[in-house]
Amino acid sequence: MDKNKEEAVKLIRRKINNESFLTYNEIALITGYHPKYILKLKKDVLSGTISFEHGNKNRKPVNAVSEEEKARIISLYKRSRVSIRKFCNFYSGHSYSCIYNIIKEYENNIKDV
Repeated sequence: MDKNKEEAVKLIRRKINNESFLTYNEIALITGYHPKYILKLKKDVLSGTISFEHGNKNRKPVNAVSEEEKARIISLYKRSRVSIRKFCNFYSGHSYSCIYNIIKEYENNIKDV
């Protein structure tokens, strides 16, 4: 069953407006959500705080590497004449995969230009 929040909200609104005889358990079965989540959605509909997108959407992660740090890593790597693996052993501020991804992203951007 594919979960559809818009469909669940539509059915809940119809139930609240007495346009439907479905129970909240039946709405949960139709939409694939847990009955407790349907009751939470009902509360959000009644209070007018319903949101269809996740609250963290378009937010940068807290543990993401800053652009200044990326520039510093790329600058150091460009001046070195070693492999990425040896560079990662030298630069121990981040994991190998993190530094590798930063360098590969930089190299791909150079190829695209």
